[in-house]
Amino acid sequence: MFISPCLGRVLLATLLVAATALAGCGLKVPKVSPLGPNDVILAFGDSLTYGTGASASESYPAVLAQLTGRKVVRAGVPGEVTEGGLARISEVLEVHRPALVIVCLGGNDMLHKRDEASTKANLREIIKTIKAGGASVVLVGVPRPALITDAAPFYAEIAAEFDIPYEGKIVTDVLYQRALKSDPIHPNAQGYRKMAEAIAALLKKAGAL
Repeated sequence: MFISPCLGRVLLATLLVAATALAGCGLKVPKVSPLGPNDVILAFGDSLTYGTGASASESYPAVLAQLTGRKVVRAGVPGEVTEGGLARISEVLEVHRPALVIVCLGGNDMLHKRDEASTKANLREIIKTIKAGGASVVLVGVPRPALITDAAPFYAEIAAEFDIPYEGKIVTDVLYQRALKSDPIHPNAQGYRKMAEAIAALLKKAGAL
């Protein structure tokens, strides 16, 4: 069967994206340093980390603290884009000195149609800054707000590049279920609990817990 060079390139690109996504879905979870009982987890992100749509005690960082028995700092800023996250990450790290950081950013960049290359570059710099400080990193991917299908592919690409644990399904899964949402783009308390459970499971697979 003849396949044109153009079609061949498209098929190859599709296969590479699929393979990267599968790697981010848990077929092989990169390992991180085990957390000690007094180690701090930093949840860093936007409204999904802040817990918009639920009370502070129902946010995913608060529930994750209960599930892991560790202090989890809720460092989420509603409406924040990755540029803002990059601007504040160093100060947040200095204040809290976490052993592990969960990064969940990028949804607002996509909502405001920011340049994807800039979003990826900002996320890379955030991860580099965290790793330079000696903390482990976990990445959480989110779908494009106007098209809830899967997490944007660049999250899996970045996770593979840095060989860090990646949760690319849970936010999409939650936002597909009306019963788990407070509005079209935010979970409710039950949805945030699902997020916390998925992240706790990933931390166990990665050896953090």
